[in-house]
Amino acid sequence: MATEQFTEIVPPEYSGQRMDQILAAVFPDFSRSRIQRWIKDGQVSVNGVPETKARIKLVGGEELTLNAQMEAEGEWKPEPIELKIVYEDDDLLVIDKPVGLVVHPAAGNPDGTLLNGLLHHESKLIEIPRAGIVHRLDKGTSGLMVVAKSLKAQTSLVEQLQERTVKREYEAVVMGVLTGGGSVDEPLGRHPVDRKRMAVVRNGSGKHAVTHYRVIKRYRSYTHVRVQLETGRTHQIRVHMAHIRHPLVGDTVYSGRLQLPKGASEDLITILRSYRHQALHAVQLGLIHPVTGEDMLWQSELPEDMRELLTALDQDASQD
Repeated sequence: MATEQFTEIVPPEYSGQRMDQILAAVFPDFSRSRIQRWIKDGQVSVNGVPETKARIKLVGGEELTLNAQMEAEGEWKPEPIELKIVYEDDDLLVIDKPVGLVVHPAAGNPDGTLLNGLLHHESKLIEIPRAGIVHRLDKGTSGLMVVAKSLKAQTSLVEQLQERTVKREYEAVVMGVLTGGGSVDEPLGRHPVDRKRMAVVRNGSGKHAVTHYRVIKRYRSYTHVRVQLETGRTHQIRVHMAHIRHPLVGDTVYSGRLQLPKGASEDLITILRSYRHQALHAVQLGLIHPVTGEDMLWQSELPEDMRELLTALDQDASQD
């Protein structure tokens, strides 16, 4: 069983709190149950002295040392799933995810996911929470994702995501003609009726969410846009664009009925009717390398079906 050591100074704002609560706050990658077990097993020290009492209170300024014993995080099984790897080193793995691949096992998708493929590619990922997955893309969304291959990398990436320093840009095709770029700053939460959907929720329970977009090209009845996430909520781009009445092409959950341009060609009509997933692709990912501190940036080309859609829209626009 591999062991990794982590050290943190107790922030003054945690003065008077229990040690197990402080450990959970300063080491958020680990569950409370795991931390409790490590305390009981003598794997936690306060100022260099082992401490097995979880409920002792600290005053702030103490040095906490955690010897994290890495063990399997779940019952997931490795599967030989083809992965398009854009970049890999000892700490990071950048994947270009295809449409149709679910990221994490869940009800309805117990296997055949990106996580299963990652475990087949690198078996040690089973020892990292969520197998190193720090953010997700919907099943119907393609593009760039970063995976942590070490706990140090995972901690850094989670912090970067929380601090909003990770640069994530997407391209999308939306319904309707946008007159210009803009931003959507609306809180998101579970739909009050359909719990499988997300929605703009303004009753105080929604989470802060900001999406920026700009026009790449306008077509008849459609717009090609570049989208940048300031936050990363579930279905954020899909819900925000639908909220401003410009839902994504192919999004059967949030778009409503397909609108066909008057006089559209048969080719365009066929492509639009057969587009069974949201026209959304993560084209750019930028972050700070968790070990070297280097600024990293990756780009991804649009998938073939999205390029075909844009070509058909170009040809349709040229008929005018």
